[in-house]
Amino acid sequence: MADSMASPNSRLSPGEQDSLVGVIGATSLVGTCLLPLLSVQGRRAIAFSRQMFGSLGDGVEWRQLSLSRCHSLQTSDKAANHSTKLFDRQVFDYPQRDEREIAHWICLAPIWVLPEYFDLLEAQGAKRVVVLSSTSRFTKNESVDPEEQVLAHRLADGEVRVQEWAESRGVEWVILRPTLIYGLGMDKNITEIMRFIRRFGFFPLFGRANGLRQPIHVEDVAVASLAALKSTVAANHAYNISGGETLPYREMVSRMFDVLCRRPRFVMIPMVIFKLAVACLRILPRYKHWSSAMAERMNHDLVFDHSDAARDLGFSPRPFQLTPEEMPR
Repeated sequence: MADSMASPNSRLSPGEQDSLVGVIGATSLVGTCLLPLLSVQGRRAIAFSRQMFGSLGDGVEWRQLSLSRCHSLQTSDKAANHSTKLFDRQVFDYPQRDEREIAHWICLAPIWVLPEYFDLLEAQGAKRVVVLSSTSRFTKNESVDPEEQVLAHRLADGEVRVQEWAESRGVEWVILRPTLIYGLGMDKNITEIMRFIRRFGFFPLFGRANGLRQPIHVEDVAVASLAALKSTVAANHAYNISGGETLPYREMVSRMFDVLCRRPRFVMIPMVIFKLAVACLRILPRYKHWSSAMAERMNHDLVFDHSDAARDLGFSPRPFQLTPEEMPR
């Protein structure tokens, strides 16, 4: 359990307190981009994590969450037609309350995890919370894959729970729903496709694979998160944030071949073979989240307007331009 802060540090001016930002999920992909942004803007991150990390960068203070016990929590999933489901709930021993008020928070962990931190946020005097959700709550809610449906339901239910909690406590909330996140060679989307191409030399497609996509770079997600923390008009709003370019799925994958310095090589596969291939691939931990539903969506447009975010957050994402730094690590 982390020690409390020394008393001299607790006597901060209002301006200094405003510079503090609590970050949950600081070691996530978006977190690796957000922490340097906070430092550049003169804001100090208080990072909460279940894992031990010696350093998270300049201007970052670390607090460890100690897991005390796990049990099942029966909860009503409103997004799943009010059906009752069992979810594992982890209960944490929070660090002793920091005497400094942490009014501003950014949660980069899965949105359905945030309710586990409500007590922590309240104890620290949260006044605004920015939370990441996903457009998958819309694109996967009618998926043929039951696991994807569960994901969509958990995203939707997480948004409801965050809003209800925040409004009942007088806390401002902002929810951001990014599209397909990529970047730094560490994401689980574009990077995994590139790993497949590099390993097998081709990529399987179902049909024409002309469904439209809007990949969003992880750095743009981090910038939007910080903008949402500061925007006065963003309070109590949810925003879809998509990439700066809309392109067909096939073209998106072609650019991955290009950055790998390989000639695009596609293999058209019938759905029955695709399902068999995915079942085999899921044996490997790296591809355990792949499903045949991914193949069906290759021909569906997954496009989201981000004009509201552009207006309220100054959101201006980059086009889908892969660079060597996006190569798998």
